[in-house]
Amino acid sequence: MALNNRYDFVLLFDVKDGNPNGDPDAGNLPRMDAETGKGLVTDVCIKRKVRNFVGLEKNCEQPFDIYVKEKAVLGRAHTAAFEELGISLGKESRVLIPKELQSEFEVIPLPEGMEMGEFDEDKTTHALEAGKLKEYRAQDGDQEALSVIIVAADADVKTIKTAIKEAKLSKEITSFLNSCLKEVKPRKPKAEEVSKGRDWMCQQFFDIRTFGAVMSLKSAPNCGQVRGPVQLTFARSVDPIVAQEHSITRMAVATEAEAEKQGGDNRTMGRKFTVPYGLYVAHGFVSAHLANQTGFNEDDLELLWQSLANMFEHDRSAARGEMATRGLYVFKHDNQLGNAPAYSLFERIQPKLKDGIATPRNFSDYTITVDETNMPSGVQLLRRVD
Repeated sequence: MALNNRYDFVLLFDVKDGNPNGDPDAGNLPRMDAETGKGLVTDVCIKRKVRNFVGLEKNCEQPFDIYVKEKAVLGRAHTAAFEELGISLGKESRVLIPKELQSEFEVIPLPEGMEMGEFDEDKTTHALEAGKLKEYRAQDGDQEALSVIIVAADADVKTIKTAIKEAKLSKEITSFLNSCLKEVKPRKPKAEEVSKGRDWMCQQFFDIRTFGAVMSLKSAPNCGQVRGPVQLTFARSVDPIVAQEHSITRMAVATEAEAEKQGGDNRTMGRKFTVPYGLYVAHGFVSAHLANQTGFNEDDLELLWQSLANMFEHDRSAARGEMATRGLYVFKHDNQLGNAPAYSLFERIQPKLKDGIATPRNFSDYTITVDETNMPSGVQLLRRVD
């Protein structure tokens, strides 16, 4: 199922009365080229929608799990990789919490890399001075009532120390947490172990073997870097867009203070931006050589085409109510290196406004010209959406 062909593709999609990709640095205005006025949608935005579709289609089950997903903690996947491979990352710390501090830790937020856990005599690395454990058991009558602070073997000790300092905790709590860090004995994976971790991540996560990833994190075991075989450009609108601003009203307020200030009127004003209509074009590339390095195969490729064709159908919101893939034109080369420059193939797909239409408001206002004459030898045009 290895990939033996290079692919280049053209993706056409449109938006009607929506915001395809707001810019958070510009008040969520639709992105646009300041000189030409043409709209832009980033490659990251398109990849996000592909990831979301694959997550829905495959239920985030391996080997189609998604590495970069909403609210994910990336380092957890790294740790899971080495655990699955049986590669030691060092010795974690499990320190018994002093009796007088137990109640305080129930309300103290711990830095990332630290957590509370149940006491396990076989795993706890430090039970304070001799005789304390018996004293605790005598008071509680049951060792399960005891708690420990767990520090992961691969935790970023320096970052945790900084977080403890900035939290401005009591002297006793600060001293105890710093003592927990002394029990950690991390181990850095060797080069060949990093390579095994990288291969495992490629096998289990669709987006890593498709788009690549930088997995050399400071706060997690090093899984190296992956250059993905599938790359996308920014999408650019065929014609200039106009961002329209709309005032909106919420018939409620968030706090009692706001309600009192308004005398019970309880209204909140806001605004949103939309593009009346825009037809966007993005270009993509699939490298067979890189695909064979990451394990991206024919099944993954088919899932990619399916995602690009249907990703907007499962991404509805008030800002993206009417977005749709309008064309997916795939140029398949008969070998891994390719038979023609990508730009010469992309130029064969030409969306243009119909004569007499100055302001587009629907996809029907455009004509899509597809030039299939004198195709380069060894190149085949596959129309996935037309």
